[in-house]
Amino acid sequence: MNFYMKPMMPVLLNLNMSFIFALIMGGLMAALFGFLIGAPVLKLTDDYLAIATLGFSEIIRVVIINLQSITNGSLGLKGIPKLLINERVSELFGVSQRTNLLWAWGIAILTIVFMKLLMKGSYGKAFKAIREDEIAARSMGINLFKHKVMSFTIGSFFAGIGGGLLAASLGTIDPTLFKFALTFNILLMVVLGGMGNINGTAVAAVVITIAMEALRFLDESMNLGFVTTPALPGLRMVVFSLILMLVVIFKKDGFIKNTLGKVRGRYAKN
Repeated sequence: MNFYMKPMMPVLLNLNMSFIFALIMGGLMAALFGFLIGAPVLKLTDDYLAIATLGFSEIIRVVIINLQSITNGSLGLKGIPKLLINERVSELFGVSQRTNLLWAWGIAILTIVFMKLLMKGSYGKAFKAIREDEIAARSMGINLFKHKVMSFTIGSFFAGIGGGLLAASLGTIDPTLFKFALTFNILLMVVLGGMGNINGTAVAAVVITIAMEALRFLDESMNLGFVTTPALPGLRMVVFSLILMLVVIFKKDGFIKNTLGKVRGRYAKN
């Protein structure tokens, strides 16, 4: 069904694995590449680090496109089956047995819980210290390189898990999905949610995902009554770019983070 341009590598033909183990394997492979890339790249700082990581992401995308016997190249993998859930669970939540939402939300909740526990521990405190002031963290005896690579590897692992869930949700996956626009969306979630704020970032991810779908009309022709505008593909990305710039300028510590703080303050007073 997929490998009609170039045959699949023979060793992969009869390879079978349950979904959860395949998902974990995807996360581990992403963590491995994150470690291999992070080890040399994390010696850089600031803008140079961002440029290097973006460069590596593009290199990996091009390599995947050219590994046709493994990845099916730019055509990607089609016909990925929907995930099955238990019949009782299906009845309890009122969803179809062939659904991916419970898997996605369940793993998202587990990820948030894990990150909160991690940040409360000694490693999390070291990560925060490095984020706030690298020189002060080094003077306190924190190994900057070790903790940076660890952070990069953990982030890569969860990115791999997310990619597996995305493939299962869409039913298809290909390298064109992972262009700079996706990086921009994730960056927007982090900035809107507040740097280092897990709750804010989770809320921002939900808000932005819904908004990206709700604002699709901006890319299409619009009848305003007195004038009909032509279709402008990419206009919604322009809107999101403006939102990002406004947030960075006026709310550097995160719009969602500030909003959640105000809501908590009002409930505390009541």
